[in-house]
Amino acid sequence: MPHDGQDMTLNTPMLLDNLLTLTADALHPVEALLDTAKTTVRALVADGDRVSGALVEQNQVAAHGFAWLATYAQSLRQMQNWAERLAADGKFGETEQLIQQIAFGEYLWQIYGGIPMSQGEILRLQDLGLTQDDMRGLMSPAVMTLTQSGNTQAARTRLVELMQEQAANITVGASGLDDELEMIREQFRRYVVDKIEPHAHDWHLKDELIPMEVINELAEMGVFGLTIPEEFGGFGLSKASMCVVSEELSRGYIGVGSLGTRSEIAAELILCGGTNEQKQKWLPQLASAETLPTAVFTEPNTGSDLGSLRTRAVRDGDDWTITGNKTWITHATRTQVMTVLARTDPDTTDYNGLSMFLAEKTPGTDDNPFPTPGMTGGEIEVLGYRGMKEYELAFDGFEVKGENLLGGVTGKGFKQLMETFESARIQTAARAIGVAASALDVSMQYAIDRKQFGQSLINFPRVSGKLAMMAVETMIARQLTYFSAEQKDSGERCDIEAGMAKLLGARVAWACADNGLQIHGGNGFALEYKISRILCDARILNIFEGAAEIQAQVIARRLLG
Repeated sequence: MPHDGQDMTLNTPMLLDNLLTLTADALHPVEALLDTAKTTVRALVADGDRVSGALVEQNQVAAHGFAWLATYAQSLRQMQNWAERLAADGKFGETEQLIQQIAFGEYLWQIYGGIPMSQGEILRLQDLGLTQDDMRGLMSPAVMTLTQSGNTQAARTRLVELMQEQAANITVGASGLDDELEMIREQFRRYVVDKIEPHAHDWHLKDELIPMEVINELAEMGVFGLTIPEEFGGFGLSKASMCVVSEELSRGYIGVGSLGTRSEIAAELILCGGTNEQKQKWLPQLASAETLPTAVFTEPNTGSDLGSLRTRAVRDGDDWTITGNKTWITHATRTQVMTVLARTDPDTTDYNGLSMFLAEKTPGTDDNPFPTPGMTGGEIEVLGYRGMKEYELAFDGFEVKGENLLGGVTGKGFKQLMETFESARIQTAARAIGVAASALDVSMQYAIDRKQFGQSLINFPRVSGKLAMMAVETMIARQLTYFSAEQKDSGERCDIEAGMAKLLGARVAWACADNGLQIHGGNGFALEYKISRILCDARILNIFEGAAEIQAQVIARRLLG
């Protein structure tokens, strides 16, 4: 892209004064490009006035690429909001300014030249049906200035210098959250440094369950009742607080950060779809961790196609019996209740015949993992995400009390589950931020400590450049995630925003872990180094709670529809 905009050099005071004007001005051509792309892609996938599922499938690259373009536009929008809030509060210092200019410099270039949907799939604007004339709309002075001079080696090097000077800070750059949420972050960061980080790698290598002592301590800290209303024994805090807690716990170990996810999903199911009696009974138990839940949705041959579930629930007097197979069930042995999605109408083959159950079970032991009659199971050995273990389950006449049909009605199971997706994906995005931050933590320390050719690795520009981009992209994913949480807290529908946060956050976590391992060199490939675990843990984020492809599909269909 040719450059004829305002010159930008790193330490020019005028640049720092004008940065927010530049980045604000750069948003306009991005928004205009997104509008044009929406028109061209919709023409590919529309059948009359409606978006055709079949045409979306035929034009997946264009549809999914549009979702990625929209995610980038929203990311830059939220980075601008973050920067303006900090500036208004007098907190937009040099570190934050560098993060802002590098973020815009890099993401604007990627929009123009190619957005990585995965490591092997680059989305080009022509894939969306855009022409060279459409692309020229990006050649505004602000965009050209930022792409030419925003993400430079000098900017990245200076950012890493500041990161070393400010190593005691919890986050690289101010988060933009209020003091109360930052106090929560501090509390959980201290806990993680003291109780999780010294042991997490050993738990991973030995493939051990997270100790019950940790679960009990987290319960005392309120993790399991964080967003459950006070009237049901919880703290009634915001989804933003859930993000902060999940982020910091996952920074220590994704398994610990994920313990609260199951309670979050179960509580959301009961809050949205449960009867008053079910709320009164189950929510206080979930909030206190007296009852640990697990989600039992996926089946061996269905994956994301939940409408094809075959596990069936049959009436037995006032109660039900469940028969069928489930897989990828996390923390299945220790839990006391399962949220089970099963087919109650045998004449259906889609979402309409599904119902949700709160199926009680007895926690297992090492010798007898599944003691409850009517269910058996076996462990699935996995690369990472090990602290709770994964299982295949088989149900054969498993008994469920009639009172434990969620909401007391059949056929609403999928709708009830859909109501939890926003919170689950926001929480997953927060876990991704934590994993990304963990990769940065260990990689930066290694780059400082490791000496090669007479100096620390961090002094080499391609090493410091990786660390800088890890910090910048973590902040981008963080702001997108906090925005989706704010939307949820305000009562707004936020399935698009939550999906975008999860989509980008998962990719950022993987990129950070991969770059972190590269900084470690051969040592990164050794199991004894933490980065090997972080890489394995990061990989799952692009798969669970909606694989990246499914996530992009959902975002595209909503935006285009």
